[in-house]
Amino acid sequence: MKLLFDENLSPKLAVNLSDIFPNSKHVDRLGLGGESDNAVWEYAKANGYVLISKDSDFYDKSVLFGYPPKVIWIRRGNCSNRTIELILRNKGDAIQAFNDDIELSFMQVL
Repeated sequence: MKLLFDENLSPKLAVNLSDIFPNSKHVDRLGLGGESDNAVWEYAKANGYVLISKDSDFYDKSVLFGYPPKVIWIRRGNCSNRTIELILRNKGDAIQAFNDDIELSFMQVL
């Protein structure tokens, strides 16, 4: 499983979490920084990414259109990149189970 980190998350997360989410990328590293949500959505869909964001727009799209791509919505206020990294590390097994479940299109992480 590979994650595509939205621009509202640090590019460092893709690197720091590569041991448990290999081949993950950040939109900036793919030339998608500043692109529309639709462009990011279509890229994730076409390239087999699970889209991860702190923005509710991708949650809304997942409700309307289902998946692919699957969406992980981080529902956390202001917090450090390290806090987000630790949350995702601690939820690694749950994220993998979410990815493997063919009936789920989005996951909320608190």
